[in-house]
Amino acid sequence: MRFTKMQGLGNDYLYVYGDVPQNIAELSRKLSDRHFGAGSDGMIYISPSDTADFKMRIFNADGSEAMMCGNGIRCVGKYVYDKGYTDKTRLTIETLSGIKTLELNIRCGRVRSVSVDMGRAVVQDDMELPAGKQTVICTPVSVGNPHAVIFISDMEKAPVALLGPQIEKHSAFPGGVNVEFIQVISEHKLRMRVWERGSGITMACGTGACASAAAAVRKGFCNCGSPITVVLDGGELRITVSPDNDITMSGPAEFVYEGEVAS
Repeated sequence: MRFTKMQGLGNDYLYVYGDVPQNIAELSRKLSDRHFGAGSDGMIYISPSDTADFKMRIFNADGSEAMMCGNGIRCVGKYVYDKGYTDKTRLTIETLSGIKTLELNIRCGRVRSVSVDMGRAVVQDDMELPAGKQTVICTPVSVGNPHAVIFISDMEKAPVALLGPQIEKHSAFPGGVNVEFIQVISEHKLRMRVWERGSGITMACGTGACASAAAAVRKGFCNCGSPITVVLDGGELRITVSPDNDITMSGPAEFVYEGEVAS
């Protein structure tokens, strides 16, 4: 099996064009291991689609399947264009959270960045969650997958490793949840760290950045219609939230290396 390791702001996956094998959970756990495998946040399979240009399926490092990945879908756009599966610069991708539209930015015959129409964010009222000996206030947001956004005053003190796993599996979120810690820098900039459902701490989360921007607009920290820079451990994404809560995300996508695994 041949794979291509790609990353968007350090959020790295192993990409395969073809059918998903029956042992995908075991395979994703094995290959994602950063000491004994190739090392990644999971695996993404790309295939033709009956309803869009291509279909993507996402498997986390723990073998579970994810509905959507913002950094991952940008890499899918680069993969199919740079490898010659399409010559389109506007693509539709089928995901478990619906069909997403990509705009590819081409320079010198290669994709340099990708903008994604992420659809509409659904921001709920704040929720108080008991976590250990404290109570955490979070803003639940859905952007096709679930997020719990927590606003903090000092990112240096963000308890990502402590609270992330507790909230991910909290009874308030029966299917698990991605957890974002957000510091508001200005009305145009947010600092974010993330605990991803099924993967733990990662360098970046595209859907998490979208959810966080939508929550910041809802709370009046940022403005709708204006680009918001979300600074993650792996780099920056630009998020725009429309008055109707439709989300557009723009950011890079990069190849890392090609690999082969014996079947």
